[in-house]
Amino acid sequence: MKQLCTCLAALLLALSTHSSHADNLSISIGQPGFYGRIDMGGYPPPQLIYSQPMIAQPAAYAAAPMYLHAPPGHVKHWHKHCHRYGACGTPVYFVQDRWYQHVYVPEYRHHHHRHKHKHHHHRHHDD
Repeated sequence: MKQLCTCLAALLLALSTHSSHADNLSISIGQPGFYGRIDMGGYPPPQLIYSQPMIAQPAAYAAAPMYLHAPPGHVKHWHKHCHRYGACGTPVYFVQDRWYQHVYVPEYRHHHHRHKHKHHHHRHHDD
């Protein structure tokens, strides 16, 4: 019985440690599962979920609108989830997932791959 309790305690410790490490994971633009603000500078016009921006809470000042890729449940209940994105008082345009996956991500990867290649090439000549 004591051995069973020790095994259970070790299992619970392992699960709690795994959970705390999972909270520290970072997913960036272009990776599967990324949700958040996206920069529209230099990218094709987005396909939007709604034609007008959503504002979850009135703001004391007029903030510039932002573009956001968010899961459907967050979009549907924006007032409950806006704080996760730091955008409760900001007008938000939600981009369609299909557009994000098939247009934005490939353009983003192409742009950043080219930029990394140029940066690496430049550093090579400085050595």
